[in-house]
Amino acid sequence: MKEPLVPVVPMSHTAHIRSHRKPRRSATSSIAMRAGVAGGVLSMAAAGASASANAAEPVTQTIELPTLTADMSAAVAQSAAATQQAAANYELRAERDAAAAKAAAEAKKDLAEAKEKAEAKKKAAEAARKAAAERAERSAERATLATTASASASTSTSVSAPASGSVATVIAFLKAQVGDAYVMGATGPNAWDCSSLVQAAYKQVGVDLPRVSQDQSMAGTDVPLSSIQVGDILYWGGKGSAYHVGVYIGNGQYLDAANPSKGVVIQDLSGYPASGAVRVL
Repeated sequence: MKEPLVPVVPMSHTAHIRSHRKPRRSATSSIAMRAGVAGGVLSMAAAGASASANAAEPVTQTIELPTLTADMSAAVAQSAAATQQAAANYELRAERDAAAAKAAAEAKKDLAEAKEKAEAKKKAAEAARKAAAERAERSAERATLATTASASASTSTSVSAPASGSVATVIAFLKAQVGDAYVMGATGPNAWDCSSLVQAAYKQVGVDLPRVSQDQSMAGTDVPLSSIQVGDILYWGGKGSAYHVGVYIGNGQYLDAANPSKGVVIQDLSGYPASGAVRVL
């Protein structure tokens, strides 16, 4: 029987060198490698398909809120009530503070008004006391003048020519009335108009003059204004139609019941020149 023939494979000229020989792959390793490559390809395909699916459908994530329990609800309600109460307390305090400030301001104002009224009352009382003292003094002077006038009248030989000293009596009476009020139609003793004062002054020495200024300007003897003497009657306006009268007291001055704002005063003749003058003493 013939032995089978073994085919002869030509070898590389370096095949006999150990390090240059290529290791032979086993069938098992080849199969494993093929299986790994196939698995990787399949994995890549599956990943691509999954990515495509994910890109096509957006992901939606839902976050669930915690559920409020009964205790949490009670705590929230209690906190809200406390906050509301605190706000109400602040508002009440603010109202009280505003009311207190207003009350303090009103009290301060009332105190100032009370002080002002007290001061005014004090001044009024002082003025009344002073006026009473002046009236008492004038009354005493009038009593003295009345006594003097009576004595002078009893020694007079004629009404138109009273005794010596009559002019001084007239002037003294007039000066005692300075400060009295002017009231139209009044005849004394604390208020006069112009003609009633002149009439009363001359009555102290027994000379009876008419009541009104128009008639008084016609009494006695006319005197030029350049020659007037103490005790002469001055008048303003036309003779017989004069609207005002006074008495010359010397030194360029006259005394009269001027007007409601001035009362009985002494004034300079240069400031209000008379229209004429008559002499009855």
